[in-house]
Amino acid sequence: MNFYITSGTIDYLTKLKNKYLNENMLLLTGSEDDFQAVILHETKHKTVFNHPRKYEVIDSIGSFEKATYVVMNNIPVTDEGKPLFEYQFKNRQRKIEHQPGFVAIRLLRPLSSNTYVILTLWENKRAYENWKSSDSFLESHKKQTKSNEAKSIAIFAGLSYLTTYSIAEVD
Repeated sequence: MNFYITSGTIDYLTKLKNKYLNENMLLLTGSEDDFQAVILHETKHKTVFNHPRKYEVIDSIGSFEKATYVVMNNIPVTDEGKPLFEYQFKNRQRKIEHQPGFVAIRLLRPLSSNTYVILTLWENKRAYENWKSSDSFLESHKKQTKSNEAKSIAIFAGLSYLTTYSIAEVD
């Protein structure tokens, strides 16, 4: 499965989304800035975007329906670390999938950069915040032992960062 992300003004992206109603697209606005807008496009084919960020979906659960809040965990990974990162992700405990308000998750492998995206979709922001303060979150994100920590540092090419979005409400 292919996954594409493009950004632009809300007006332009709304027109683009409306032009391709049969495509699996999700129009989002930045949680902090309504002028920041992106479209997510998931397809087996090529994208309709001119200059997208391109990814391959390598793990997927759920669909876009029912989501109103989106979190992207952007994780720079070294070339050498990519196989181990993907292995660890695919073999995780998968507790997030059972959280109230969870809608979907995608692990996106970058095709032209080193930054993976772990995309999670939620029924609302409160569901995401509740998960972040849950024992399940703490357990799945607990610090590694010192012996594993030294090994895992070589996996990452930089610090990860979060971007959050809400489903765009367009008139």
